[in-house]
Amino acid sequence: MTTYRRVIRQCIQDALRNRGALFLFTVAFGYPIQDDERENSMLGTNKSWTRLGAVAIAGTMLLAGCGNNDKEAAPAELQKVTLVLDWTPNTNHTGLYVAQEQGLWKKHGLEVEIIQPPEAGASALVAGGQAEFGIGAQESMILAREEGLPLVSIAPIIQHNTSGFASPVSKNIKEPKDFEGKSYGGWGSPAEEAVIGSMMNVQKADVKKVNFVNAGSADFFTAVKKDIDFEWIFYGWTGIEAELRNEPVNMVYLTDYSKQLDYYTPLILTNEKLIKEKPEIVREFLAGASEGYQYAIDHPDESADILIKAVPELNADLVKASQKWLSPKYKEDAPRWGEQKLEVWSGYGDWLKQNKLLDKDLDYNAMFTSEFLPK
Repeated sequence: MTTYRRVIRQCIQDALRNRGALFLFTVAFGYPIQDDERENSMLGTNKSWTRLGAVAIAGTMLLAGCGNNDKEAAPAELQKVTLVLDWTPNTNHTGLYVAQEQGLWKKHGLEVEIIQPPEAGASALVAGGQAEFGIGAQESMILAREEGLPLVSIAPIIQHNTSGFASPVSKNIKEPKDFEGKSYGGWGSPAEEAVIGSMMNVQKADVKKVNFVNAGSADFFTAVKKDIDFEWIFYGWTGIEAELRNEPVNMVYLTDYSKQLDYYTPLILTNEKLIKEKPEIVREFLAGASEGYQYAIDHPDESADILIKAVPELNADLVKASQKWLSPKYKEDAPRWGEQKLEVWSGYGDWLKQNKLLDKDLDYNAMFTSEFLPK
């Protein structure tokens, strides 16, 4: 009898997840159910049959739960979303590949496909709704907003701007005034001359004495062996590669000469429609991404291995060295990865206006949100 009661008790516990079974069990075994009036004998007979039926149904439902408590419920179907990169995969993207490899997004109900950018870039796909998320940069996103594209930054990948102007040590370019008389290899953007000019103005140097050359598709190391003296690079990748190649470079960082140029690059962006209509997808995406980047912060060597596994054509030594340099910079002095400040957005926007690269007054509060970051 004791064993029987133990089995019944276990069955009841297993069925607690099923309110219907619990209700039928209550009816069947005589737990009080209040009636407004005493029923006549015919109704009482019907009630007896009802109770017997309830016993049978409850028994079936309860016994179905017995012995099955080790079985997990079937997982919910994953929501498929697309993430468009800004460039070929590199250590800026490590946290994303960690989230994919370790199933962090799946844990949050998402199946994320990471794709390479088309010629038009990630912003156009995200703004048009062909992709839910993309990798961009603050400078291009502000200009896109000026054109009416409904893009929103949801997290910077790196807290501070790690880009600058690099040159072989032999060129003896150590500060902005040394740009005079030298050839800069770029891609023909008006912003390039404006950035170089504003940095040179700090030292009363003349940007008109810089020779601007379209470097085309040549990589940094090829270009500076020809007719180029300096180029704009991210030290965390090209600068680290220079170290590994034993071709040391001098760096002139933007942030050393202008606080306004300490903008967010790269960053993760989405569009206003997704935020409005499916905010839970944005929240779960960022939850997985945040966990991925935190892992990369805490485990640079292991996270580098994950990136190498995902993109085996990358130079493994470069990935390892780059990740060691970059991991502390993802979060740096922010209270959490992905934090954004209005002053950074408005500061760079003011710089764009001052340099006549932006015509309209824009709402910078509408361009970014930290709402979806994990608390």
